[in-house]
Amino acid sequence: MNRRSFLQQICIASMMAIPCNTLAAELIEKKPQEQHGQFDVHVKDYISKMSHFDSAHPDDIVLKGEDLTLLKECTARLTRVMRTVGYGNFNLVSIDQAFTHGKRYSRIGAFTNQEKAFLEKIFYYDAHLLGFYGDKPITVFTQTINRSKVIKIRNSGHYLFKEHPYGVWKEIKSALSSDVILTSGVRGIVKQFHLFLMKANSNGGNLSLASRSLAPPGYSFHGIGDFDVGQRRYGKSNFTSRFTETHVFSKLNELGYLTLRYPRGNLLGVRYEPWHVKVNS
Repeated sequence: MNRRSFLQQICIASMMAIPCNTLAAELIEKKPQEQHGQFDVHVKDYISKMSHFDSAHPDDIVLKGEDLTLLKECTARLTRVMRTVGYGNFNLVSIDQAFTHGKRYSRIGAFTNQEKAFLEKIFYYDAHLLGFYGDKPITVFTQTINRSKVIKIRNSGHYLFKEHPYGVWKEIKSALSSDVILTSGVRGIVKQFHLFLMKANSNGGNLSLASRSLAPPGYSFHGIGDFDVGQRRYGKSNFTSRFTETHVFSKLNELGYLTLRYPRGNLLGVRYEPWHVKVNS
């Protein structure tokens, strides 16, 4: 059994006080010999990585040489795009728009052919090889966001898609009033690129480590409807497990709004994200 097949079938949640699914139970029953062999190695490896998601591991994919240089250059150039167009607008920028801004504004500088090729390579790279097993809802590198289909949320700097996502947010806001804030809404491909590449860049080019905290470009459901919530005046702690200690988390959980995209013990290779509200299936 290879690593990818294993992680798609086996449930490690039973080791984290969450019931194991039927498929995993059948697999264990049918192949008990693997519990003390490759099976056990896969379990321990996965648990170790997810328990230490922000640490490097021996088999992580880490960029070197020219690719690492391109990573640094693209991260810096995307940062300049964000500073030029503004934080809120940056959430909606497409890759073609970013390239256009680069040519138009000298403070950004034109993206080189090598940088464009690097970004495209990262977008189409199979994230399963990084240890990320989530679906890819956006499959086109040049995907754009129709501004007529989003609405800017006042005092947040973020946008939400109209219709269902915005409706869910209004219900949440009505239930918790000023206690709850929108910490992240719609993210276009460029915004997801920036977050992912910054994380990899700050960890020596480690793409696997970055993928344990941030969905690679194209794999984020923020691009089609999901959003993040937080407790007012809680700062960066809203993006840690400490969020579960807040009134906002308790109330939303009580009311049934927290159908999490990345629950505790998930098999997607992503850390637990109690702040991430799943809107679309």
